[in-house]
Amino acid sequence: MILFRLCLPLLATLLAGAPAMAENRQALAPGAHEVVVNGVRLWYRVAGRSSGIPVLYLHGGPGEGSQSFALLAGPALEPSLRMIYLDQRGSGRSERPWNDAYSLDLLVEDVEQLRRLWGVPRIALIGHSVGTIIAIEYGAKYPQHVDRMVLAAAGPDIPATFNIQCERLQRSNPAVYARARAAVRQGSSRTCNVYDGAFEGSGLQQFVNSNMFPDPAIEQRVAEADRQGGLRNRGELGRALIEQGLLEYRFRQPGRLTMPVLIIAGAEDHQANVEPQRSFAATLPRGRIVEYAGRGHFMFAEDPQRFARDVAAFLHER
Repeated sequence: MILFRLCLPLLATLLAGAPAMAENRQALAPGAHEVVVNGVRLWYRVAGRSSGIPVLYLHGGPGEGSQSFALLAGPALEPSLRMIYLDQRGSGRSERPWNDAYSLDLLVEDVEQLRRLWGVPRIALIGHSVGTIIAIEYGAKYPQHVDRMVLAAAGPDIPATFNIQCERLQRSNPAVYARARAAVRQGSSRTCNVYDGAFEGSGLQQFVNSNMFPDPAIEQRVAEADRQGGLRNRGELGRALIEQGLLEYRFRQPGRLTMPVLIIAGAEDHQANVEPQRSFAATLPRGRIVEYAGRGHFMFAEDPQRFARDVAAFLHER
């Protein structure tokens, strides 16, 4: 009878279908780690609290690496969160696959294999820019393994975002807009294509930077952080995802995101415009959006303390 009573908690867990996992303390020890996942060596770093649900950061770029977020936002987040900074395949300190094994599906499966390696039933996610696409695709495929999700400068509807950029370009530079309009491929849902020869020289980079950074000082701060440790974005991941249709990406499974989702948008972010993010938040079962007035694409660098407060409060809600 005593033995039976001692086994009741385990029996209840098994009957409820909850995963019986043992946390891999070595894989979640503070510091840098390198592991082979889906045939590629991935780098990640654990920092902050030593317990609690791991919070995995998914960077943008594509291919930019996690270093700028870790440097600019990490110090404010780590006192209250168990942070994991991952360099995705082809990014930062992680391996560039010799066979060009890049796809959105692989990026999602990399996250799932890491979760299994860590031995935790659930993780929280913070995605930024293109990293938000990985986050929502992972959440749609594995909703039972996501505790909560934060999406900063989200990209749930890339054509809608680019069409708003095209309207802005038409107002500011009609000649370049005309070339971008002519570059649209048949069947595209975008009204113009600023990424296919519409600009000359460094004009495209200037246009993108003007979209992202209302304050030029933040542009310099982010660029310096991205270059920490001699790292740079070689573009392999971005080229592969674009060739596979990234610029036509639309998320079509909002009902699968059953976990609480917080969207943080910069009101002056013209790269990930706020309007599609508002529409996306309205479709989510448990979604909400917070807009930072006067902030751009890198709101975590512009206002790290507010960003950390909002993220930590949301992730600790119960």
